[in-house]
Amino acid sequence: MAKLPILMYHDVCKDISHSKGLTIAADVLESHFSYLSKSGYTSLHFEQLQDFNVDNPLPGKSVIITFDDVYVSQLELAYPLLKKYGLKATFFIPFEYVGGRDAWSTNSKMIMDEVQLASMDRSVVELGLHSFHHGNYATMGIEEVDMDFEKCKDFVKKTGLPVNNILAYPYGKFPKEEPAKGKFFKCLHEHKMAYGLRIGNRVNRFPFKNNYEVQRIDIKGEDTLLKFKLKLRLGKLKLF
Repeated sequence: MAKLPILMYHDVCKDISHSKGLTIAADVLESHFSYLSKSGYTSLHFEQLQDFNVDNPLPGKSVIITFDDVYVSQLELAYPLLKKYGLKATFFIPFEYVGGRDAWSTNSKMIMDEVQLASMDRSVVELGLHSFHHGNYATMGIEEVDMDFEKCKDFVKKTGLPVNNILAYPYGKFPKEEPAKGKFFKCLHEHKMAYGLRIGNRVNRFPFKNNYEVQRIDIKGEDTLLKFKLKLRLGKLKLF
């Protein structure tokens, strides 16, 4: 089975002094993208994964790059870097906040609007779901989860945005105990989600053991390039 690290980013900023936690400076991000490009990594979209299996394995150095929350900063700072280094990424949308602010967090950072989301080259950026309300699935009832999906589908139908059936769990949270876990995954299947992404901080093996527990590696703004390289290869180690 091939290794497939999936990197998770959030907000992007210009000032390196603000590069910490879920915010990463553009210069730091560029060092990551430059390393991936120079080291021969192949970046993939989730929709490409259906072309690979045990008999047709992934390229030797494969990676998926993801960005949560579709901040305007990602369009202004990350998207040009993706194009510069010939990389692909998946951007996950919290639909209720499109064209507004990140009310679930700082309530000050701008979220892309419909026009901005549609403006990005589909060969570079693949769009996915980050729920409608940016709610915590671990604390939501199954009826509430189902309604959230319906609102997502209504938004996509209304706007015509090219959103693929990939879901990044807000906060990385989902029910982990039965029977809630089984009901949640059944709901995802009924809404035709191909993949559900948690955090986990481990490098995946592909094909995935469970398409609804795909793990991502949390990249922090203060991570050195060395730490980024180690996370890319090994996931998040305890010494971090």
